[in-house]
Amino acid sequence: MHRYQVIKDRFLENRIFLSRAVILFAFMLLLVAGLVGRLVYLQVLGHKLYHNMATNNRIKVSSIPPTRGIIYDKHGQVLAENLAFYSLELIPDEVPNMDDTLQRLQLALSIPQEKIAAFNKQRKHYKHFDSIPLLLQLNKAEVAKFAVLRHTFPGVDIHARLLRHYPFAELTAHLVGYVGRINESELKTLPEAEYRSMYTIGKTGIELAYEDVLRGHAGYAELEANAQGKPINELGRIDSIPGADIYLTIDMELQRTAYDALAEYNGAVVALDLDTGGVLVQVSKASFDPNLFVTGISYNDYDRLNNSKNKPLFDRVLRGQYPPGSTLKPFIGLAGLENNITHTHQTIFCPGYYRLPNKDHKYRDWKKWGHGKVDLDEAITQSCDVYFYDLSLALGIDKMSEFLHKFGFGQETGIDLNGEKSGLLPSREWKRIHREQVWYPGETLITGIGQGFAQVTPLQLARATGTLAKRGQVVAPYLAERIDYQNRSVEIERPAQERIDLKAGNVQDIINAMVRVVHSAKGTAKRIAEGIDYQIAGKTGTAQVYTIKQDEEYDEAEIEFNMRDHALFIAFAPADNPKIAVAVIAEHGSHGSSIAAPIAAEVIKKYLNAGNKR
Repeated sequence: MHRYQVIKDRFLENRIFLSRAVILFAFMLLLVAGLVGRLVYLQVLGHKLYHNMATNNRIKVSSIPPTRGIIYDKHGQVLAENLAFYSLELIPDEVPNMDDTLQRLQLALSIPQEKIAAFNKQRKHYKHFDSIPLLLQLNKAEVAKFAVLRHTFPGVDIHARLLRHYPFAELTAHLVGYVGRINESELKTLPEAEYRSMYTIGKTGIELAYEDVLRGHAGYAELEANAQGKPINELGRIDSIPGADIYLTIDMELQRTAYDALAEYNGAVVALDLDTGGVLVQVSKASFDPNLFVTGISYNDYDRLNNSKNKPLFDRVLRGQYPPGSTLKPFIGLAGLENNITHTHQTIFCPGYYRLPNKDHKYRDWKKWGHGKVDLDEAITQSCDVYFYDLSLALGIDKMSEFLHKFGFGQETGIDLNGEKSGLLPSREWKRIHREQVWYPGETLITGIGQGFAQVTPLQLARATGTLAKRGQVVAPYLAERIDYQNRSVEIERPAQERIDLKAGNVQDIINAMVRVVHSAKGTAKRIAEGIDYQIAGKTGTAQVYTIKQDEEYDEAEIEFNMRDHALFIAFAPADNPKIAVAVIAEHGSHGSSIAAPIAAEVIKKYLNAGNKR
């Protein structure tokens, strides 16, 4: 057995040890440098970032919703208000299992699946610490039921809120409009700072047009939170600024009068205050209850409204476009006078029909046996079609269109609401561009009696009537009269309106004829003159829904209701000092004289009688 002796090289050992020590020391220096660098970053360079993050973990900013402004009529009656209600809300950060919680809530409170689906869509656009509503209007039974189960639903609670309410419901649905739940597309575009605490927004009517005024401005509260993120203390607060109140020009007593007067007929009534242009009445019927939309309308309710044959969601005042019928005749007559095509005492013979030169086609008068010899005054009083066929042909479509344009036909009125239609004022150029066809003389004839391509909205017709009543001073309709902020009241300024250059004598001749429509024995609206001590200037109209053939006669009794003519009437009063102008369209009312005229008369009489009492 051999022994081996290890020869020690102390120099080599020292060298190896020293090398390892240097490497270890360098590694330690590197670690220390990294630690120091990190500390410098955390304490100096990244101080602001991490301080904010730590503060945000400790302090939560909660948005305080403002109170929405109230909407009033001209006499201070409330048209849109805020009522206290209870909402069921969830804070995602505090809900351990969202799917399980929603499922148990659905079973406990019988929540429809569509509301669960809507909530899941909504919460994607809110912060995790926001209180997000699931149900916006709990009844007492639901509040009591949840109170018993509250301890089993962490992160879920009941909150007291304000809910929009419309006390007049159907009477003001289209003009006041309604608020509704903010939808997914709106959440993407709305300013987050203003809407984070809000769940509804103006959708239609005044609620939409004046959303920025009515909404107010959100406030904020700084809340100190514990390690679990639950608020334990309020550190500071900036109160919300309530929305401003708006006073409209609408007179609710007149509004109800007009709505009730339409009775079983759908249609529209518009009345304008001729001293200001303010809209006194804006009725669109059929209507609906806007309160259904505030908390989110159900699929069944919306389907019922949307598919109703009466079209209650359709705003007939702003968007309904109807042939003006014979209500256009005073304007055509004035165009003839202004263009020196005719004069008041120039007569033609009406045999009950009219033929273009060298043509066999008969353009019929509403009176089968004709009116005989008539001048302009009698033609308006008795609504003779043949007279206006002849006058329209002499005027020509170009002059006719140019003149009617001055009264606002074929244009939006500019009222302070969204979604207004412009109607249609046909012309030679319009047909060439839109139909790629030439204009025919027969189309000029039927345009002259308000048929054919011509279409007007009820608001447009009321504006034109008011402008005629004011002898050419253009009337510009509006709804919002005054805005009341917390510390001041602001009258809304209106731009100076234009005046149509008209000869006073010509205008007076037309107004005199319109007075005889109501107050003469042959007038088509003579029945409404009873019991008044002032004069109403008016004009009846009938607008065809469908065209009957040359050899057929219009027999109302044999025609389905929805195919009957529309009944129209325009009027202003008193004729010598006009205060109010009215336009009425009763769908399928057949006769302007017996259906539409009495509706306008009720509105005029109530307004002027109320004015005399004040």
